[in-house]
Amino acid sequence: MNQYLNRAEHFGANGYRDTRGKTEGTVSFTEAVIQGLAPGGGLFVPEAIPSFSLEDIQALADLPYAHRAATLYKAFNIDLADEEIDALMDQAYGSNFDDPRICPITTLNDSTHILELWHGPTSAFKDMALQCLPRFFSASAQALRDQGKLDHQFLILVATSGDTGKAALEGFCDIDGVSIGVYYPHGGVSDIQRKQMVTQDGSNVCVWGVEGNFDDCQTGVKKAFADEAFAQELLERCNVSLSSANSINWGRLLPQVVYYLSSYAELVAQGHVALGDPIDVCVPTGNFGNILAAWYAKAIGTPIDMLLCASNENRVLTDFINTGTYDISDRPFLLTPSPSMDILISSNLERQLYELTGRNDEAIAQWMNDLSTTGTFRVDAETFAKLRESFSADSTTNEECLATIREVFDSYHYLMDPHTAVAYHAAENLRGQNPVLVASTAHWAKFGDNVYRALHHIEAGAPLPSDISALTGCELNTLIADETGCHNIPQGLAHLDTKPVRFTSVIQNNVENIENAAMNFISEL
Repeated sequence: MNQYLNRAEHFGANGYRDTRGKTEGTVSFTEAVIQGLAPGGGLFVPEAIPSFSLEDIQALADLPYAHRAATLYKAFNIDLADEEIDALMDQAYGSNFDDPRICPITTLNDSTHILELWHGPTSAFKDMALQCLPRFFSASAQALRDQGKLDHQFLILVATSGDTGKAALEGFCDIDGVSIGVYYPHGGVSDIQRKQMVTQDGSNVCVWGVEGNFDDCQTGVKKAFADEAFAQELLERCNVSLSSANSINWGRLLPQVVYYLSSYAELVAQGHVALGDPIDVCVPTGNFGNILAAWYAKAIGTPIDMLLCASNENRVLTDFINTGTYDISDRPFLLTPSPSMDILISSNLERQLYELTGRNDEAIAQWMNDLSTTGTFRVDAETFAKLRESFSADSTTNEECLATIREVFDSYHYLMDPHTAVAYHAAENLRGQNPVLVASTAHWAKFGDNVYRALHHIEAGAPLPSDISALTGCELNTLIADETGCHNIPQGLAHLDTKPVRFTSVIQNNVENIENAAMNFISEL
């Protein structure tokens, strides 16, 4: 523990505060990770943000990725010993990734670089955090048990728009003392995403489809977290408490900050950027966690100029960044070729607004209450001005998304998924003089149906030819690979058709059904 105290002297004490001010004082990193969501619905944010010099960031390029991640965690002064942080990071970023660089950068031209965040076991960027969080969750729980603050087990509940569910299932699979249940919108994820979840191995996992869209699903799970009677029943009957692996958990967000510092160091080391010169970062954005991580990287000292927020046709974030008004009161929920971004309630925006208001928890509590009760809120002029200093935003139509996949493949022989295409298209519209780092959030083979539409000039949402629609997702991906020469289909996707389906339940979307499903699952373990 002396190492922790030494870090405290160097970086300053660093607890975690509640964005809505309902938690008195601060909690530790381990407590924030275990609780997930703050009492009263707020989110935990670090009391202090560390500062890295340009030389600190440049030096990251000389380290393996796991050591880069450990360096940032130690700077955030978390209450675990240095050697434990090092060991956990070595486990999180090892042979479970298919590239030793973990998140390599592909350069398309002098001013456009693609950050490939999908080399983990589920082929989506969520692995960057969810190979890390379960290990730190388990270590945090053990630390609190050792302190006599904890004597029960945990049930992780996750609402997913597609990728988080599988990544969380994979990360928490057979972790001691933790079970995990995942809810996904029935019919609202790709065939590959669904198969990844419903074939998941592990004795401590369960998956349910939920009628409705992702926002319905996420709202139901949030209500379950807020139900004190349900929490009490879980604890009394099963000795289990709820926690979260969604990006509302700070332990999900902090690993994402790492790859933005790491990527800038890589761009400098590769000679694409001179040390200190700014870059812009473009992120396909749904729940606002990934782009928020880039903002924290900027706050730490990474020379990021503008954060380019890319929306699909569910353009609530684009409209908010351009107007200062967040309004879902009469906004339709649209299904697009980029389903992981089909989100109208962007949970992590709350953390960003907390930072931009100078940590005004009263304003945050009021805005979040307004959103909950009226479906809209408007930020004050000063906060809006600060938002515009760092963010610009644009949206991409379904047809523009598919056209971008085709155009980038034709120009660079680089095949991207629809979410990355949304970001690339927005980057082209928003970019200035700076080089742009585009966050690529999933392997193309997770969305083979829409990649096929893109390559064959088929309109978004239009039916595929009968001979193509008869193929399984894996068979379609093999066809695309043969047509394009892009045979880099990850093993975890290539063999999904051979895995038995374990979970077939579809439940009605209300908090009672969500809670009953969870209770039945945990009671039978």
